[in-house]
Amino acid sequence: MSDQLKIKLTIANRVYPLTIAHEQEGSLRASAKKIEATIQQLEKNYAVRDKQDVLAMCSLQYAAQLEKYKKKATSNPIDSGDKVQELIDLIDIHMTTY
Repeated sequence: MSDQLKIKLTIANRVYPLTIAHEQEGSLRASAKKIEATIQQLEKNYAVRDKQDVLAMCSLQYAAQLEKYKKKATSNPIDSGDKVQELIDLIDIHMTTY
């Protein structure tokens, strides 16, 4: 278990405690920062009543980007397919920890 690390990430003013592999820490922290920046940008540009609305818009934005990359990966099958799978795996990890 020494390869596991306990961290706390804050997204939309909520703290999420996670137990992760050490090598995931950098990407997860960067992802949380990117989500926070996107939330701030969406709140600045749109009249949003609820954090859930902002999170839904943020999720939609990232899902659309993922779909775009998946289409690129199938049309240009170099190692980008592996990157898309890594992103999908990271999303799955995030979703199962809530």
